[in-house]
Amino acid sequence: MAKIYHLDQIKAVLAKIDVISAIEEGFVFYSQDKTVIPPVGEIIFENPPGETHIKYGYIKDDGYYVIKIATGFYQNIELDLPTSDGLMLLFSQKTGGLISILLDEGHLTNVRTAAAGAVVAKYLAPKKVNRIGVFGAGIQGQLQVQYLKSIVDCQDIVVWGLNQKELDHYQNIMEADGYQVKTTLQASDIVSTCNLIITATPSKTPFFTLDQVKPGTHITAMGADTLGKNEIDPMIIKSADIVVADSISQCTERGEISNAFQRQLISKDEIVELGSIIIDPSLRRQSDDQITVADLTGVAVQDIQITKKVYEGLIETE
Repeated sequence: MAKIYHLDQIKAVLAKIDVISAIEEGFVFYSQDKTVIPPVGEIIFENPPGETHIKYGYIKDDGYYVIKIATGFYQNIELDLPTSDGLMLLFSQKTGGLISILLDEGHLTNVRTAAAGAVVAKYLAPKKVNRIGVFGAGIQGQLQVQYLKSIVDCQDIVVWGLNQKELDHYQNIMEADGYQVKTTLQASDIVSTCNLIITATPSKTPFFTLDQVKPGTHITAMGADTLGKNEIDPMIIKSADIVVADSISQCTERGEISNAFQRQLISKDEIVELGSIIIDPSLRRQSDDQITVADLTGVAVQDIQITKKVYEGLIETE
């Protein structure tokens, strides 16, 4: 009989897990071709607008495989409902039997995405981060910054949001966590003052252009995980000193890189995979003048890693 766990149980175990290291290890497995990750399954809805992603796969010679279902319905905010939901299904790689259902309500997807942002910053952020700029005042905009705590020594944030109510909510949460937060409805306030920028929205229109980006800036973009989304100017992808993809095959089909790739502004040879920069120091940021970009579209190996770690932690508590 498959064990079923709920969000409160999952959160209690997460607090004891080194999620960043687990996600980093997963990216190495992926870039070393030690995983089997099929293309993303996707359902797009129009009325109301929404999306469901199905990501799945396994690590070779491991004990498990994982199927993750995650939803994003962004107008839910108008209904005072969460904009995301989902669950993780953990199966035996040896028998195909269902071992566990993690009813995480999309939380594990949010956490593993934030942990990937921390991994990226570890290797690409400038040595001295003066200010962190965040596009998106939702849960991902919060988690991205919170998971940077162990990586980046900076408590100064500027956040852009859709409206002042959303921004005030973000400010209250993050200031209670020890950050100094400035809110803005103007994208230029972020680009002009921040050298680490995070984009975490479903926008279909770029927030800023290449000429606005200061030398030495690092950009972590994770909002554009589906065709049609676009948070940054494709010319930034073309001109950046280092362009990193969580998955080259996936990012050339969806995400910020795909917007440049489809216009022939960048080739696959000019893109570095995240697992590769973890393995090879020569591929990382080499100076504080470089402009670096990481495109995070979300890879199933992240879901595999976090699901395994949480399940094993849950079993230990029983």
